[in-house]
Amino acid sequence: MKRIPHTFTIVFALIVIAAALTWVVPAGEFMRQTVDVNGSAREVVVDGSFHYVDRAPQTWQVFSALFNGFVDKADIIVFILMVGGAFWILNNSHAIDVGVMAFLRRVKRLSRYKVIRAVGVDNIIIALVMLMFSLFGAVFGMSEETIAFVVVFIPLAIQMGYDSIVGVCMCYVAAHVGFAGAMLNPFTIGIAQGIADLPLFSGLEYRFFCWIVLTVIGIAFVLWYAHRVKAKPERSPVYKLDEYWRGRVQEQEDNPVEYRSPRVAWVLYGILTAVLAVVALCYPFTTLTIGNGQVSLCVMPVLAVLFALTGFFMLRKSVHFFILDIMLFTICYLVVGVLGYGWYVMEISALFLAMGLLSGVADSQNADDIAKLFLAGCKDILSAALVVGLASGIIFVLKDGKVIDTLLYGLTRSLAQTGEVASLGVMYLFQTALNIVMPSGSAKAALTMPIMTQFADLINVSRQTTVLAFQFGDGFTNMLTPTSGVLIGVLGIARIPYGTWLKWVWKFILALIAIGFLLMLPTLWLTLPGF
Repeated sequence: MKRIPHTFTIVFALIVIAAALTWVVPAGEFMRQTVDVNGSAREVVVDGSFHYVDRAPQTWQVFSALFNGFVDKADIIVFILMVGGAFWILNNSHAIDVGVMAFLRRVKRLSRYKVIRAVGVDNIIIALVMLMFSLFGAVFGMSEETIAFVVVFIPLAIQMGYDSIVGVCMCYVAAHVGFAGAMLNPFTIGIAQGIADLPLFSGLEYRFFCWIVLTVIGIAFVLWYAHRVKAKPERSPVYKLDEYWRGRVQEQEDNPVEYRSPRVAWVLYGILTAVLAVVALCYPFTTLTIGNGQVSLCVMPVLAVLFALTGFFMLRKSVHFFILDIMLFTICYLVVGVLGYGWYVMEISALFLAMGLLSGVADSQNADDIAKLFLAGCKDILSAALVVGLASGIIFVLKDGKVIDTLLYGLTRSLAQTGEVASLGVMYLFQTALNIVMPSGSAKAALTMPIMTQFADLINVSRQTTVLAFQFGDGFTNMLTPTSGVLIGVLGIARIPYGTWLKWVWKFILALIAIGFLLMLPTLWLTLPGF
């Protein structure tokens, strides 16, 4: 059996290949202009402005790619380190282990009902969790946030008799299937439709149908794989690698946790309740933006009251459940922050850091112990942060070598020479291929949509269909490309080598790409709302 190369080896090889392309592909550039898209300034390509420029072959830059990648992805790297440190503090309290065990005990009681037993409790859990994360991806573009949930769902999957891949699928894959079939994602659909001069979030009805189809297929595939792994664990490509996670689960089973409610946790509960009450008074109403609609709700007061109630009962039971309550409300405030206050990586990082520190205090850890635990978490996750910076270097080599625009120009010229179906297929495959080297949806929309919409007009393809081709092309390969900082971060936390993941996921991604093309065909032949 051939040994799969290390993730660093694979990514660095891709950097070398990218550098080689700068010696072969002619250098070229588009002119760009800044336009207003849905209230935000975006740099877009000027139609017909492509021109060749002097070559800029990359040589020693393959070694500076790591530095440039670190600078470019500093926010994601810091996010990974902060999340890793925060969850290490939380994990030290064994709160997640206690929560997983308690959750499984409760849901197994449902098996006394014939209907539940026939469907399978585990199947219901996986399906509901994936449905929730898929909805998050479809509505507000959840992506980076999934990094923080990997350490929650992998232990759950292991406890249920599955592997770490199932745990990753429950949150990361589900969110990105939803991201690809998005209905209201402002980072992809919002920008692409704005550039294409389409009403914001138009065509919602058919996109909702596409999201349902893709989500059902994603859940069905994961359930099929989970069933195979549970029936024969050795089938899992990460069976040996999961010794770490199985060891953690076994350690919790061999060392039962002492349930306690220390005085410091009660003091912390009182302080947190008071702080959240003040926040509720300062922000009595929050305007949540979902797609193109807005709704004003008294979210902060409701969350403050719920925390005061649940925190009290959880702490009476044990500090472990109180810490889980803190984690649950961290997630609630994350959703409110993203939808209501435009939070992104910086604010979310701060939120998780606060969660980690509060967990340490509740667990009666002193300041020095909390600091040591945080550093241990950063050290544990450092390799994942490093590979994110390295993967980002691929894009820098291609950009500095001035070949991305040339490749874009050469591929788009061929679109006008084919029929509707073939043109749509080429357009879709182009967006899919481009996403492998440029996983940023907003950047890709600004680069490709001004040109794609012009070609769509020439070949009598709806601009809405062009946006759908961009949406699918942008979404599916996010779960495969080594240039995605989110994917590399998730795999690093899950301790799954990139080569192992690629070998497992490529058939699933290929199937999603084929299904995406089939879902686009009705837009050519049927009269659909918004198309």
